[in-house]
Amino acid sequence: MTTLFVTGGAGFIGSNFIRYWLSTYSDGRIVNYDLLTYAGNLASLQDVEENYGDRYTFVRGDIQNADLTRHLFEDHRPDYVVNFAAESHNSLAIVNPSAFFQTNVVGTQKLLQAAADAQVPRFHHISTCEVYGDLALDSDESFSEESPYRPRTPYNAAKAAADLAVRAYGHTFGLPVTLSNCANNFGPYQFPEKVIPFFVVRLLTGQKMPLYKSSQNRREWLHVDDHCRAIDLVLKKGEIGETYNVGSGIEKDVETIADLILDALGMDAAHKTYVDDRPGHDRRYLLDSSKIRTQLGWEPQVDFAQSFRDTVHWYRDNEAWWRPLLKKIQVREEGW
Repeated sequence: MTTLFVTGGAGFIGSNFIRYWLSTYSDGRIVNYDLLTYAGNLASLQDVEENYGDRYTFVRGDIQNADLTRHLFEDHRPDYVVNFAAESHNSLAIVNPSAFFQTNVVGTQKLLQAAADAQVPRFHHISTCEVYGDLALDSDESFSEESPYRPRTPYNAAKAAADLAVRAYGHTFGLPVTLSNCANNFGPYQFPEKVIPFFVVRLLTGQKMPLYKSSQNRREWLHVDDHCRAIDLVLKKGEIGETYNVGSGIEKDVETIADLILDALGMDAAHKTYVDDRPGHDRRYLLDSSKIRTQLGWEPQVDFAQSFRDTVHWYRDNEAWWRPLLKKIQVREEGW
């Protein structure tokens, strides 16, 4: 039986990956290691507990606790470690940057050391397109795996430093590592501080969507299920020491995202308002994902238009999941 040790599995992408892996592989077993900070939510895994409880184990713990992590590695003997654990909200990183460097940099280093000490056979690190910096709105460029790192915000810088630490442990200590840098993910179970669930929840609670004034800034959008399939392929076919960009090629600006949400909920533009941009607001991200497509055979399979509407309707239909989380939102986006 293949054992995965997943860090940050109570978060958005991590919980979807756990569900994907256990439903795809009947011989798969997962240990979910999560500190359950404000964005970690075991309610996102209730169906996993019910359907796969014999192959799923949850352990509450901090990736900065190298002794506990090493003990768990030695006890469970995972075939793969997949590191989703991170602080990931750009706006919160402006308010509390130290937490991002502590978790994303120091935490990742402690996790790497524990993995090296326990001789973990494979360590995969989840990163972001944002480590490359941003692109001009009128640019025809995209970021490849060879693009220089030019992070512009505390979150981006902390993730960039974590990526470098992963590579250093691969080169210096021989830890078998791979990395993937993904586009903006969307789908169910995303904490309602991120733009799509944030806008949807605002509308569902009778408030307007606060768009940054630079509402033409664009992002590349990737459904979380397509991301999970990409991670799966990297684990099975990826070359040790390599990085793989994971992007859909589908770009939408914030104005369009807001309009698509309004359309899905049958509302009009009167539900939009405009606020000052947060400091360091990046203009545009776009990944060149030709490497993972040509070398590993990955292609996005989820239709954007339908899955976007499905995502909006998921939040509409699952108020019991998101309602308790509203009190945990730590940043007021209208307050810059």
